[in-house]
Order: sequence, then C-alpha cells, then structure tokens
Amino acid sequence: MLGTRTGRPAFLMKRGIDTDLFSPERRSRTDQNFVIGYVGRLSPEKNVRLLAETEKLLATSGCKDCWFLIVGDGSERSWLRRTMDRAQLPGVLRGEELARAYASMDVFVFPSTTDTFGNVVLEAMASGVPAIVTAEGGPKFLITNGQSGLVADGANGFAAAIMSLRNNSELLGRMRQHARAQAQRFSWDAVFDEVHNRYDTCFHRGDAGPAAGPNISESESYRRSHSACGLVLEAG
Repeated sequence: MLGTRTGRPAFLMKRGIDTDLFSPERRSRTDQNFVIGYVGRLSPEKNVRLLAETEKLLATSGCKDCWFLIVGDGSERSWLRRTMDRAQLPGVLRGEELARAYASMDVFVFPSTTDTFGNVVLEAMASGVPAIVTAEGGPKFLITNGQSGLVADGANGFAAAIMSLRNNSELLGRMRQHARAQAQRFSWDAVFDEVHNRYDTCFHRGDAGPAAGPNISESESYRRSHSACGLVLEAG
C-alpha cells in the first residue's frame, strides 16, 4: 500500500532472533517421551485452552508418551494446571534456561489466532523444533506448511498434526532440519545485512539525482538522496 501510494519502493525490515542462543545443540533429553511445547503468555487471547482440549484428544488416540511443556505465566496458568494431566508448567524462563526448554521439545504448538508475528515460533524453529500454528494471524507466514511446520484448525487439527509427527520419525527429522534452516534467515546478522542492502539501494537511487552545487543546500541534497525510497518497519 505504501509503495503504491508513494510511488517509491517499500522494503520490509524483519524482526530477528538469536540463532546462537536458540539452537538444537542445547537439546540434552534422553527419554523416549514426545514433548509438545508452548511458550508465551497464558491468557485467553492466546487461545491456550486449546492445549487442554488437544491433550484429551491425544489421550483418546492412545498417545501415552505425549507430555506438554508449557512455559509462561498468566491468568490461565492455574486453570491449565488443574485441567491438564500430563503437563509441566515451569512458569517464565529466560536466557539459556529458555533455550534449553525449546530444544527439549519435539514439536511446538501455537494456538493463537490473533498474533501478527509470533517471535516464539521463530525461536522454536531456530531450536530445531517444527511449529504447528493456526490458519489465522501472522505465524502461518513464518513456516512452510509441510516442511518446517504445519497449519492446523482447532483441537482436532492440532491433535492430528501432532500424531502425524509423533508417528513418523523420518518426517519429524526432516522438518526439524527445515525449521532450523528457515529460522536462520531471521538471524540478526541476516536481518541487518538486508537492512544495510536496502539503505544502500536508497543511497544509490539518490545518487542518480542532481548533485549538490552552489545553488543546492546541503539539507536539500540530503533530502533528495533520502526521498528515493521508503523503509517499512515490521514491529510485530
């Protein structure tokens, strides 16, 4: 819209994540359980009660080795603790402790339908964990459906997606690799390389205009060089 209305190129400035901190190398689990993870606020707008619905469907499907690791805090935490039978809720984690939690997951689930971005989805993917997201909101644009994650609808869809990965270790392995590779495009180095390239494009477009001379002030020359294009900040 900005590009059309201004007649100038508009570029997206992406958000970034620490792909050194969030890494599959931090995985240290040796048990045979299948761990389904969530990280974020435990509040109604995150649709976290779907996690409890999904747990019941998995139990009905005979998934006795499925456990939930739900990281975060909020008004729904006590309800989830009372309602779910096979879930750990350690509260808020940060830094290396959070990175180890991500890496210990086998699949990441993000039931929110209102998030515009979903940084936690990228952090999970950087940890080598494929993400299951809803068909609404922005997180579906962070994954490649069927390669680095899955798009699902409702508790039935989430349970089916989880079971498809739990029952197919080869598929899960491929998706773990794809998730890590895709998330690396959002490393801070990659993000700022792109920002640098976009600014470089702006300056070169500005160079094509009239050079500053005796009749053009320094401020006017600066304005011309910086009016060549616009940059759009994705704040999530």
